[in-house]
Amino acid sequence: MTTPERARGAGQDSPETGGMVSPWRGTGPELLTAAVAVAVAAVAGYAVAGWAGLAVVAVATAAGVMVLLRVLLPQLTPDTGKKALQKPRARTLTGYSHRRFVVHNAMTSQNYYDMELRPVLEHLLAARLAERHGVHLYQDPDAARRLLCRNPRDAGLWRWIDPGIRPQTRESQDRGGIPRHTLARLIDRLEKL
Repeated sequence: MTTPERARGAGQDSPETGGMVSPWRGTGPELLTAAVAVAVAAVAGYAVAGWAGLAVVAVATAAGVMVLLRVLLPQLTPDTGKKALQKPRARTLTGYSHRRFVVHNAMTSQNYYDMELRPVLEHLLAARLAERHGVHLYQDPDAARRLLCRNPRDAGLWRWIDPGIRPQTRESQDRGGIPRHTLARLIDRLEKL
């Protein structure tokens, strides 16, 4: 026997197995004993109850083998390549759908805009002004207006976000909300602020 054959015979890694040692290596006697025990149980089951007894032995043996293999075999780590190919699971869009609902209703109802979307936009304006310009929206609204409405085209935006105007609900006489193009322009100015 040559040296590589002795190394393989001694349980060393071999190139044919990719550097892995089989977990079944050296278990021949145990597997033979288990096979003989199953065969004896199958013959006994057939002798006692016929085909039904044989079926019971076969099912019980299969279940026992599956449980035993699950316990004895090493746990595999998930394959990262396979994981990357799997479809991502759908996430719920409750946050997105809620925001879409708020924006849609703010464009159709002035009351809804005043009660739901206006405070959010006002808060965003206050945060932008404080973080990037050091201007306090509620203490210096004139400086805030100059920063938000830099050109005459933007002058009409201020009435939609002016913190000095505290709208009252008008349940009986609700008119349309903020126009789509005005909302888009206001958001654009908040982003660039």
